[in-house]
This record gives sequence, structure tokens and C-alpha cells, in this order.
Amino acid sequence: MQPYDRALPLGDPGESVRIGALVPLTRPGWVQAGRHLLAGLRSAVRDVNDGGGIAGRPLELVVRDTAADPRRAEAAVDELARLGVTALAGEYHSVVARAAATRADALGLPFLCSSAVLDALTDQPTDWVARLSPPQSRGWQVYADFLLRAGRDRIAVAAEPSVYWASGARVLRDYVTPRGGGVIELDARALAPAALCDELVGRRATALLLLAGLPDPAVSIVRSVRRDPRLTELMVGAPAGQPEFAEWATLLGDDGAAIPFLRYLPERLGPLGARVEAALREQLPEAPSFVAFEGYDTVTLLAEVLRSHGTDRSRIAAAWPRVAAEGTRGQIRFSRVPGIDVWQWAGAPIQVVDRDPAEPDRLRVLHTG
Repeated sequence: MQPYDRALPLGDPGESVRIGALVPLTRPGWVQAGRHLLAGLRSAVRDVNDGGGIAGRPLELVVRDTAADPRRAEAAVDELARLGVTALAGEYHSVVARAAATRADALGLPFLCSSAVLDALTDQPTDWVARLSPPQSRGWQVYADFLLRAGRDRIAVAAEPSVYWASGARVLRDYVTPRGGGVIELDARALAPAALCDELVGRRATALLLLAGLPDPAVSIVRSVRRDPRLTELMVGAPAGQPEFAEWATLLGDDGAAIPFLRYLPERLGPLGARVEAALREQLPEAPSFVAFEGYDTVTLLAEVLRSHGTDRSRIAAAWPRVAAEGTRGQIRFSRVPGIDVWQWAGAPIQVVDRDPAEPDRLRVLHTG
């Protein structure tokens, strides 16, 4: 990828307003999520420039591939700061976004995080960082409520070692236990799929949540569970959203259906969302995911800040609580949410959806929160 990623031929880069974009575009990053995020960012840049740019100056993305590596993200933040970008945008992986946010805070560089949900995006309150996606504590509580309403109160989690997965398991446990349920933690790396199935049977689990990466071990676990006659009544879930992307359906086929996951879209898209969805379908080889809409909304909000408050970094950071913009998924406003140390869009929509077993390319909304 070229250092400067231009949605349009914009002329001398010195005349443009530059935004640094952090995106996972190579393994071990979730490449498909990164491509959707970048498609949304690019689509919004085109629309901003078609509308006159920022006070007549074109908007430009300076893209860096994080590859799901926190140290690589930190180095990219340092480089982008030296290149003079006005702000940072993007990132999908929570642990990587946390590293980027911490570094951006230290450098005094505004960062609007598009997709990462980890509650502790920074170690201390900061005015430099804002976030569009709902915090994990809110989204995963919605998911836990869905499980309990479905009568699934003995919840096993097959987890890999990770701050993100551990945080998700803690959210589930803290929500489910006071309501009479229980969370059974299983090591997705130490247990072979067959042994994991034995544990599920022995512990009488009613749901299994995949807190593990794609393709492995998530794919092998799903296949083993689906083929075990003892587990035909077990609900398999993936709150982190692995089934959202076409790669999931390609790898698992019919086995990948009826696995509920979290998605951050409203029940119906408004006129802007519908127009953006049509544009994204022309850019992507499959239906746009919620991550693509998060990318679009990120640039839309940043453009509003730049138009109304200018390109000075301090003024951008000071504008988070004062700015509002109509995004593809509703009006975006930032506020201070208890327990969250960054500026947060508190109204981000949350759904629990799955792939319809009768038509795996179609997503069904099972629960909203």
C-alpha cells in the first residue's frame, strides 16, 4: 500500500487535511474486518471531498496497517504524528486500539476509535480519545441478557488467553451470576475439540461461547460440537462477531448458521445509511458489515469537527463533547460514560443476530438492547 491513500486525485498533499487511519490489513489481523473498515473510511472521505472538503481543502487518509500488533500500532502512531496528521481514526482489534490510544494520549494526538470495544481503552481519563463502538460492558451485557431470556443459564466460554477475551468473560460472569446463572471457563488452547465437547457434556452446559480467533480454534470447535450427538441442544454463540463476515460462512457452511453474535446496527437504516450501504456494496465483494458503517461514521464525525473547530489538535480534542453529526446509524454525540475513560458515543445501537439456517446469507435479528 502506498503511504498516502487518496480517495480522489487531490493535488499536493501539503494542501490537504490529513487523517491517519489505523487498519488491520494483514495476518494475524482480522483482514476482512480491516477491509470493511477501510472501505467505510474511504467512502466517507469521497463524500466529504465531493461536498467541498474541509473549508475548501481536500481530506486525505494516510493509511497504516497494524496487522493486529500493538507495537506496530504504536510505531504507526509515532510516524503519523511526525507526518502532521490532524487526527487518528480507525482500528478494529481492542488490544491494538488500546496501545494506539495510550500512545495518542501521550503525544496529544486526537484519536477517534471506530470499532474496538474494550472498556479500558486507556489507563486514565483522557480528552484526546473518543470512541464510536459501544463499550464491551454494555454490548456483552445485552448478549448475556439474550442468553438468560433464552433459558441458557449454564454458559461455557471457550477462551484463548487475551485481555479482550478475559474482559468479556468477566462481563458475562458479573452479569449472569447474580441472576442465578453460571459461567464455566474452558481453555480453548489446552483442550482439543473432542475433549472440550466432553467437558461441555460433563458440566451440563446449555450454551458455549467462542472467545477465540478465526479460523482456529473457532472453526474446529464449531465443527466438533455440531457433529457431537450429545450436544444437539447446545446453543453456540460468538459475541465478538466472528459470524458477521463472509469468511465465516465460507469456512463453516451450514455449521456456521444459528450462532448468535453482536452487531452494531439499528433495526432499519435511514436514508443516509441506505445510500452508504449501496455505495459500499459496489466496493466490497460481499454485503457490508457493521464495521464498514463504523468506518464511514468515523470520518463523518471527524469532518464535522474539522469544519466547525479547525485542524488544531487541541481544538479537535476539546470539541468531542460539543460536536454532533448525523451518521449512518443515528445521531452521534459524545459524553462521559461511568467507568469509561474516553469520550463515548453512548447511543450506539446493539443487536444480537445470527445467520438463518434456511438461508445462511441472511441475518436474523434475535434481540436488541
